Amino acid sequence: MGKQLRTEVMTINMGPQHPSTHGVIRFIIKTDGEIVHECEPDVGYLHRSIEKIGELMTWQGFVPFTDRVDYLASMNANWAYCTAVESMIGTVVPRRAEFLRVMVGELNRISSHLIAIGATSMDLGGFTPFIQLLREREYINDLLEMACGARLTYNYMCIGGVLYDVPANWNEKVAEFLTHFELAMEQMNRLISYNRIFINRMANVAPVSREQAIGYNLVGPNLRGSGVQFDLRKNHPYSVYPELEFDIPYGQGREGQVGDSYDRYYVRLEEIRESIKIIRQCIKMIPEGDIQAKVKNSIKPPKGVFHSKTETPRGETGYLIESNEKTSAYRIKIRTGSFTAMSIIPELAPGLFIADLIALIGSLDVVAPELDR
Repeated sequence: MGKQLRTEVMTINMGPQHPSTHGVIRFIIKTDGEIVHECEPDVGYLHRSIEKIGELMTWQGFVPFTDRVDYLASMNANWAYCTAVESMIGTVVPRRAEFLRVMVGELNRISSHLIAIGATSMDLGGFTPFIQLLREREYINDLLEMACGARLTYNYMCIGGVLYDVPANWNEKVAEFLTHFELAMEQMNRLISYNRIFINRMANVAPVSREQAIGYNLVGPNLRGSGVQFDLRKNHPYSVYPELEFDIPYGQGREGQVGDSYDRYYVRLEEIRESIKIIRQCIKMIPEGDIQAKVKNSIKPPKGVFHSKTETPRGETGYLIESNEKTSAYRIKIRTGSFTAMSIIPELAPGLFIADLIALIGSLDVVAPELDR
């Protein structure tokens, strides 16, 4: 009898600066050749004590720090915190400011999803789509710069509304971009969405069942990719979303199993289309008027524990804030979508090829600053 082939499990590090990880994250992987046996995420490389800083800053002074919770969707990160404080002090945001918040928030949602889609394509070897999507994102950056003067960390929203009104021709510029962008979306679909190589790399890879998604507290596109039609903008509406018509995209097993990596990708694609629909409605409906409510410089919310949540590009971002009637928070706790998404990777990874693990991480759209607070 010939000798039997014996293999042994090898432990390797992916990261913390591997080019196919989304940020400074380390994965400790046990593999047998190309097959993953275990995958343990090791987070903490970007820990900046943001929650502790929130206890040292004034309520309004903490707003610029919220940009850094998710640097790819800073508008939505601002919005989540401001909404929490406004609910604490009972501030009613002017109607024009609410529409401006929705418009810049949805533009930032499109921008964030473009990075998620493009980076996933690049991780799998398709470099051209990422460059083309960055080009489209630059148009959005131009529009947001017109609104607030910044292109990444905006500090545009404030407690009570927004800091600046938009230029007179801003709505027209936004409408022009949306018309152009819909054509660019079709180009992107031909490059990625209908590309058989991309489909084969994503379809049936790391499917997450409806029960798993709920059990692991997945949120946003990762939850909806598993067929769960839940979106805070619809199910627990805030701002002027109840007045707007849009659908909730969800995973339907378009190219494989429901909840696979391709479904998570495609949900983000569909959400971009819904954001376009929302912005066009806002352009028609936005009224004239004030952009800020009158808020005292020295905010002192009533004593108690308050919770607020909004739908950001990576799903639910929740703020749990404890106030002791002082000019800064006693305790701030931030819950983000990337943290819950990271928690399911150890269950999904065993049995995958290392190359498929890259596809899984890309489909979950994990952003490192949301992990380390």
